[in-house]
Amino acid sequence: MMKKMSIPTSKASLVLFLCQIISALDVPLDLSQPPTITQQSPKDYIVDPRENIVIQCEAKGKPPPSFSWTRNGTHFDIDKDAQVTMKPNSGTLVVNIMNGGKAEAYEGVYQCTARNERGAAISNNIVIRPSRSPLWTKEKLEPNHVREGDSLVLHCRPPVGLPPPIIFWMDNAFQRLPQSERVSQGLNGDLYFANVQPEDTREDYICYARFNHTQTIQQKQPISVKVFSMDSLNDTIAANLSDTDIYGAKPVTERPPVLLTPTGSTSTKVELRGNVLLLECIAAGLPTPVIRWIKEGGELPANRTFFENFKKTLKIIDVSEADSGNYKCIARNTLGSVHHVISVTVKAAPYWITAPRNLVLSPGEDGTLICRANGNPKPSISWLANGVPIAIAPEDPSRKVDGDTIIFSHVQERSSAVYQCNASNEYGYLLANAFVNVLAEPPRILTPANKLYQVIADSPALLDCAYFGSPKPEIEWFKGVKGSILRGNEYVFHDNGTLEIPVAQKDSAGTYTCVARNELGKIQNEVQLEIKDPTMIIKQPEYKVIQRYGQVSFECIIKHDSTLLPTVIWLKDNDELPDDERFLVGKDNLTIMNVTDKDDGTYTCIVNTTLDSVSASAVLTVVARPNPPFDLELTGQLERSIELSWIPGDENNSPITNFVIEYEDALHEPGVWHYQTEVSGTQTTAQLKLSPYVNYSFRVIAVNKIGRSQPSEPSEQYLTKSASPDENPANVQGIGSEPDNLVITWEPLKGFQSNGPGLQYKVSWRQKDVDDEWTSVIVANVSKYIVSGTPTFVPYEVKVQALNDLGYAPEPSEVIGHSGEDLPMVAPGNVQVHVINSTLAKVHWDPVPLKTVRGHLQGYKVYYWKVQSLSRRSRRHVEKKILTFRGNKTFGMLPGLEPYSSYKLNVRVVNGKGEGPASPDKVFKTPEGVPSSPSFLKITNPTLDSLTLEWGSPTHPNGVLTSYTLKFQPINNTHELGPLVEIRIPANESSLILKNLNYSTRYKFYFNAQTSVGSGSQITEEAVTIMDEVQSLYPRIRNVTTAAAETYANISWEYEGPDHANFYVEYGVAGSKEDWKKEIVNGSRSFFVLKGLTPGTAYKVRVGAEGLSGFRSSEDVFETGPAMASRQVDIATQGWFIGLMCAVALLILILLIVCFIRRNKGGKYPVKEKEDAHADPEIQPMKEDDGTFGEYSDAEDHKPLKKGSRTPSDRTVKKEDSDDSLVDYGEGVNGQFNEDGSFIGQYSGKKEKEPAEGNESSEAPSPVNAMNSFV
Repeated sequence: MMKKMSIPTSKASLVLFLCQIISALDVPLDLSQPPTITQQSPKDYIVDPRENIVIQCEAKGKPPPSFSWTRNGTHFDIDKDAQVTMKPNSGTLVVNIMNGGKAEAYEGVYQCTARNERGAAISNNIVIRPSRSPLWTKEKLEPNHVREGDSLVLHCRPPVGLPPPIIFWMDNAFQRLPQSERVSQGLNGDLYFANVQPEDTREDYICYARFNHTQTIQQKQPISVKVFSMDSLNDTIAANLSDTDIYGAKPVTERPPVLLTPTGSTSTKVELRGNVLLLECIAAGLPTPVIRWIKEGGELPANRTFFENFKKTLKIIDVSEADSGNYKCIARNTLGSVHHVISVTVKAAPYWITAPRNLVLSPGEDGTLICRANGNPKPSISWLANGVPIAIAPEDPSRKVDGDTIIFSHVQERSSAVYQCNASNEYGYLLANAFVNVLAEPPRILTPANKLYQVIADSPALLDCAYFGSPKPEIEWFKGVKGSILRGNEYVFHDNGTLEIPVAQKDSAGTYTCVARNELGKIQNEVQLEIKDPTMIIKQPEYKVIQRYGQVSFECIIKHDSTLLPTVIWLKDNDELPDDERFLVGKDNLTIMNVTDKDDGTYTCIVNTTLDSVSASAVLTVVARPNPPFDLELTGQLERSIELSWIPGDENNSPITNFVIEYEDALHEPGVWHYQTEVSGTQTTAQLKLSPYVNYSFRVIAVNKIGRSQPSEPSEQYLTKSASPDENPANVQGIGSEPDNLVITWEPLKGFQSNGPGLQYKVSWRQKDVDDEWTSVIVANVSKYIVSGTPTFVPYEVKVQALNDLGYAPEPSEVIGHSGEDLPMVAPGNVQVHVINSTLAKVHWDPVPLKTVRGHLQGYKVYYWKVQSLSRRSRRHVEKKILTFRGNKTFGMLPGLEPYSSYKLNVRVVNGKGEGPASPDKVFKTPEGVPSSPSFLKITNPTLDSLTLEWGSPTHPNGVLTSYTLKFQPINNTHELGPLVEIRIPANESSLILKNLNYSTRYKFYFNAQTSVGSGSQITEEAVTIMDEVQSLYPRIRNVTTAAAETYANISWEYEGPDHANFYVEYGVAGSKEDWKKEIVNGSRSFFVLKGLTPGTAYKVRVGAEGLSGFRSSEDVFETGPAMASRQVDIATQGWFIGLMCAVALLILILLIVCFIRRNKGGKYPVKEKEDAHADPEIQPMKEDDGTFGEYSDAEDHKPLKKGSRTPSDRTVKKEDSDDSLVDYGEGVNGQFNEDGSFIGQYSGKKEKEPAEGNESSEAPSPVNAMNSFV
C-alpha cells in the first residue's frame, strides 16, 4: 500500500488547490449516477416586481434527471399556469411578469426536485418576495426653532421597504449636507446635532431613501431649522420690553455630554455569527463630545474592528461567539462624561462541521454518510432519502441511521439513492444532498496523457492523476520509463491521486508515470515535468523624495528563465497607473514627468510569467513648499503689543521649520510688506511688538526645507494710538560742500517711526571749542539742511531731533562735523630721494602743517618722470607717473624705474578738495643695470673653416656697454655638444670672422652684452661650415622672421641647399614644457601662416626640412597682439577713411611728378634732407594717445619682439628690465601704499608713444597694425 502523507499546514495555498481538486472528483457522466443539484436560487430571494422572476434549479445525473416543484409545501403544477414556464433540459422556472403577471401572486416558498432512476435530489426552500419601495406618508412638519448651543434631532422615519432603504440627507441643490463630530447621521437615518450653531439655519434639510432593487429614491418633505443666537435673541427681547424690565437671554452655556442614542445606561444587542456587528453612541453637549469605545474585560478584536461616523459607530466584522460581551461607549468633553453599556450576544445559525459527501461503492462494500453541524442553539439533524423523511422512506437493509451518521453495509446496486441532511435551529437551516452510487467499474485515469507540467525551481510541483473506479483504485507513481516506485519523505501522495514534490529541483524534471489498479483492472498514464529558473528583480525600485514639478524614475531590472516571456506591470497604490501622458513606462523603468502632489504613493513593479510572479515596491514622497497659513486672528490688543495666531497649511511632506511674520502699514506705506519677526515651525501664535500710529495688518509665511509658502491672507487691521517719537534720525553727518558752508544730513524716520502725525526735525549746530550757543531750525519733509557763511574747515557739533504733534523724541546725541574744505596752501618741503637700485628709489619729505591743509588730509602724491636715458644722451617726451600715499606718510617707494636714466619728481599734499602746490622738482639718477640681449645675430659667408657673425647692439643697454661675449661649440649628428669656446669682443665691434673652424660642422653660438654691472641675456644661433667650395654638405635655413597679429603670425625664412626641400614649421608657447606643434608647409614655399593663436601670448617658432635628419633653424620668439575690443568697426568702409586714402594717393602722385621733373633736370637727391629725416629717433616728436585706456600705459611693455630677436638656448625669455615691478608694491598700476608704507599709488599723466630705441626693423607696419592704430 502506498504511503500517504498529510499536507503541511503552512502551505495554505496548496491546501486550497488540493481541496479544489478533491471536490472535483466526480463520477464520469457516462456512468449511471443519481442527480446532483448544481445551481439554485438563494434561500431568501427578493425580486424586482417589474421584471420576470427566474427561479434557478440545475442538476446533473445519468440518466438526465427530470424536475418538479412544490410551492408552499404542495405540488406546483406549472402546466396550469400560463405565466410560468420551465427551461428545456433544466428545472429553472421563469414567471412572466412583464406580460401581465403580478409578482405579488407568486410570493411564497418554492422547492425543486431533480429525479432519475437512481434517486432524487432536492433544493433549498427558496422564499420569493417582491421588493417594495413605498412612498412617505403625508405629515405636517413644523419649523424647528433652536437656541444656539442646544442639541437637535431631525427624524427621518423612512417607509418600510424590502429590502430596507439606504438613507442620506441632502439639500434642495442635491448636495450632501456636510457631517462632522458635531453633526452626523445615525444608523436609523436620523440627523443628530450635538449642538447647533447659527450656520445650521436653513430650510432645506431633506431626508432621502434609496431603494436599490427598484432603483428608486423617495424624498421626505424639507425640514426647516432656525437657530437663534444670544445676541439676536437679546435684541428681540429688548425691542419688546420697556427700559424698566429686566431682560436678557443667558449667553451660550457649555454643557456636559448627554447621550441622544441609545437612551439609558444599558441596552442589549443580538447578532448572528459571521455578520457585521454595528454599535452606535451619539451624544449631545457643548463643546462637542468625543466618543471612545472599550470592551469590558477584554480587548477589541484586532484587524476586525473599525470606527465609523467620527467614532460614533463601532464596527466589528465576521463576529463569532467570542465577541459576545459588554461594550462601553464613553462620551466626554471638558465639562464631564457619560457612558452606555451594550450587552452583545452572538447567536449562530447552523454551520457545517462535516457536510455529507457523495459515496461511490462497489457491490458488497461498506460506507458511511456523516452530517455534523453546529450553531447557537445547537441545531437538530434530520435525514431524508430521495426527498422523503427517512423514517417513511422505503426500507434498505444495507443502511442504518445513527444520529448524524448513516452506516452502509454490503451494499447492492439497489442501494443507490440520494440522501438529504437537514440541520436547523431558530436562526436558520442547512440542507445538503449526498448520493450513494453502487457501481462496479475498472480503473480509468481522467488526466490527459503526456500532460506537460512546468514549475519554478524550489517551489512545489503537483502532478495530477485524476482517476475513477469502483472499487476505489490504488495509485502508484514511477519516475522514468523503467523507474522504481516512488517512496520516501521527498514525495507526498494525496487521496485524489496527485503526486506532490514539495521542493522541485532541476533534477526533478522528467517523465512520471501514474498507475491505477483495482480488482477489475489496471491503467497507467505518463506526464512530463519541466523545471524553470525563477524570475527575479535584480534592481528594485528605491525610495524617492522629489520636489513638486520635478522628474523621477523607478528602476525594475529583471532576470528570468529564457523560455518564459515576462510581462511587467506598474501599479500605484495597488491600482492601475493613472491614464496620464506624464507616466512613461520603459523597458525596465517607470518615469514620471512634472511630478504633482497626487503622484505621492507606493509604486509597485510586478513581473508576471505563466509560472510565477514577483514584485517590488518603493514609496514616492512628493515634497513642496508648504501651503500658506490661514485663519489669522488678532487677540490681546494692547498699545504696544498684540497676539497673532494662525492655522498652518499643509506642510507637503516636508516639516515646517519656521514661520515668518510680516506687517503692512496701511497708513504710511500701503501695499508694502515689512519683516516683523519669525517663530519656530511648532508655534501657531506669536506676541508682536507694535509701534504707535501704525495701521497694522499681518500676514504669515511658512518655511520648510523646500522654500517659502505663499503669504497668508492678511489679518484684520489694527490701528495703534499716536505718541511722541521714540527715536531720532540715524546717520547724522556734517560735511561742507563749499569752503564757506556746512551741510547737515540725516536719514529720515520711516512712516511707522514717526509715532504720530506732524513729523518734523529740529536741526541744531554750534562751532566746536568755541563758547557759542546752539543754533536751531525746525524743518519737515527734508533730510538735509545747509548752514552758510561758515569759516573754512572748522569743527562743528551737530544734532538732529525728531518731533511730532505729540512732542519731542529723546535728546539726540551729538556728532562732530566740519565745514567745507579748500585746496591746501603749501607744498611739502625737504624732498629727498634715495636710490636703492637701478629700478627702485625711496623718496622722503617733510609733512605740511595741518592748518595749511585746510581740509581732511588724504595723503601725498608723488609725480615722477624720466627725463632721458644716460646711455644715449637723448631726450624723451615727458610721461609722468603718479603714486598716492594715504594718510600722513612722509616717505614712499618708487618702483619700476629704468636703469641708467635721469628722473625728476615733486610731491603734493592732497585733501578732500584736491591737490596743493607742487614741491620744487627733484632730480635723481638710476645706476647702470645689465643690458638686454643683442637685437640680432646673423651668421653669413660660410666657408670650409670660417663663418662671419654680425650683430646689433641691445635695444636697452641699461648703461655703458663694456664688451660682448661669444660662446660657441660644435654639434654632431646625434645632437651632442662639443667643447665650449668663449671669446670676449670689444663693445664698439658689430661683426666678427671666426676662422680655423672644422669643415662641414654645425656650430651653436651664444652671444650677449655686458655693462659694468654684469652680463645681459643671450641670443643663440646655429650655422654650418661647408664641405667644399662648390656645394654645402648640409642645407641651411636662416633669417627666420615673424610678423604677428592678434590670432595669427606670418613666418618667413631664407633657405640655402638642394632644391625640392619639404619644409615644416614647429611652434609652442614660450617657456612651456609642452611638445612642439608641427605644421607641414605645402610645396617649397619659404613662408607660412600660423593660425588660431591666442592673443597677447609669447610663442617660440623654428623651421625644419623634411628628410634631412636633425636639420632645422634656430628658435625665434614672437608675441601676438592684444585682443581687440568687439566694438571695432571696419574703417575701410568709413567715409572719412576713404577720403583720407584718396588724399594720400593724390599726394603720392604729386610727389612722383615732382621727382620725375627734378630727375629730368639732372638735380641730385638731397642727402642732407634724407639724413635729417632719419635723425636720432630719441628726439623725434611723438604722436598723441596710442588708443589704450587708463591713466598709465608703458609703451615699452607692449612692444612686440623685434624681427631677428632670439631667446636663450634654454628656451626661456629673460626679463630685459629690473625684476622690480608694480606687482611687488601694490595692486597693479592702481596700487597704493598702505599705512605701513607699502605701495598704493597709481600712474597718471599724458600718454605718449615712446620712440623705438636701438636698431629696430625699418620694415613697414603691417595692414593689421595700421588698421588698429585708428581704433
